[in-house]
Amino acid sequence: MLEELLLFAKNPVYEQDSTTSFSNKLRTFFKLLLVALCTSIVLLIVASLVENLLQLEMGKHAMDDLFDNYSVALIFFLAVVIAPFFEELLFRGPLLFFKDANYFKIVFYAFTIAFGFMHISNFEMSTQVLLFSPLLVAPQIGVGFLLGFIRVKFGLIWSMALHACYNMVLVVPVLIMQILDIPIE
Repeated sequence: MLEELLLFAKNPVYEQDSTTSFSNKLRTFFKLLLVALCTSIVLLIVASLVENLLQLEMGKHAMDDLFDNYSVALIFFLAVVIAPFFEELLFRGPLLFFKDANYFKIVFYAFTIAFGFMHISNFEMSTQVLLFSPLLVAPQIGVGFLLGFIRVKFGLIWSMALHACYNMVLVVPVLIMQILDIPIE
């Protein structure tokens, strides 16, 4: 799996895999989910260490506002259904239009980076946030790459499903803490 991802990273090409069985696609799906979660956790730890070492103030995260103002059911619906659907349509859907282009690699990475940097809006804008934005959105750029990979290999529905599962694994524990009224900080 990692070797295939590295080869794809070096030269992303739009080649859908129509020969792989559903069970093998599912296996790949769960491996990618695990890679996405592990990578994101490591990058979040690094960002947190940098933030603490340099005594940076990144401000309030957008998720804090969601938890303060909306129901658990709505947050779950937004994070697990709405965001994956629309973000995948916007950032992975158009890849189809460039599949035969010589510049697919540029388009693929432009959409991947745009997806990551769109998530900077989750932070309160400040000079520190802007300066450290590459580190802050590195998890989303990494996940965006994996979502692009599965989209190219298996189709848009697979990237939507991976995105939904990724968000669900991250948001459900926090939502459970909200329901049980356990402080998050």
